[in-house]
Amino acid sequence: MTMSRTIRRPEERRIEAWGLTLQGRYWPGEGVPILALHGWLDNANSFLPLSAHIRNPLFALDSAGHGKSAHRPFHSVTHYIDNIRDVIAVADSLGWQRFILMGHSMGAGIASLLAGTFPERLVGLILLEGLGPPTTPGSDAPTTLRKAIRAMQDLSSKRKPRYARVDEAVAARTLGFGGLSEEAARLLCERGLESVAGGWTWRADPRMRLPSSLRLTEEQVLGFLGAITAPALLIGAEQGLEGGGAFAVRAGHVPQLEVVRVPGRHHVHMEAAAAVAEVINPFIDRIVQA
Repeated sequence: MTMSRTIRRPEERRIEAWGLTLQGRYWPGEGVPILALHGWLDNANSFLPLSAHIRNPLFALDSAGHGKSAHRPFHSVTHYIDNIRDVIAVADSLGWQRFILMGHSMGAGIASLLAGTFPERLVGLILLEGLGPPTTPGSDAPTTLRKAIRAMQDLSSKRKPRYARVDEAVAARTLGFGGLSEEAARLLCERGLESVAGGWTWRADPRMRLPSSLRLTEEQVLGFLGAITAPALLIGAEQGLEGGGAFAVRAGHVPQLEVVRVPGRHHVHMEAAAAVAEVINPFIDRIVQA
């Protein structure tokens, strides 16, 4: 049964991990704790709507280069898989030897890889509109690296967009991948904007917009997915990626995966939080009682 909507006041948490100060929002609760990972260019506020419908302790992390977390050192190259060691360091700092891992979009991709790498740490895996990261065929790796290096060389000549008013940034955020309601966009902007001379700009590390220098191959991703041992739930949005069948092949490689679709767009966990919680809470009850 889903709990009635309850407003829980979040606490700000800072965690040191691999030389970075990572930040996030923590909601106290009862039961197995949940560590939540947001999507690309989003932040911990992505899980604020859902927090009102879930009873479990919940920590929503700002991934490195997002929200209020630190950016990786300027001289270093950012790799997708670096997020996995960050998440494990966060779980260790929180004292969570075993936990439920939840991720949306990019966060779901990170969660998928972590679940295959450290299966003994997870009680359950909840994926929202994501299953594994984007991949590149091995034959395309040289071209991919060339594009990434060129983009990094050109980065210094580019400037972040600047908005005179917060409402302008909110309007721009509604145009993000899959579309986003004004209410959801405003939540992300509350944590994703910083004040600068002449207005506002995004806190996110501009390198997050660059192409990856090295991606896993599809064969490698399937290897991670096949190593997942925790009960897993993939919630797809009917008008989102999963609703379009983006993960149909990969889903067959996860041993204990339940797939449920709900009406909504890519950010369904923000725009239809109650409906998503109606799927999540019974799943948690089942895996805890098993």
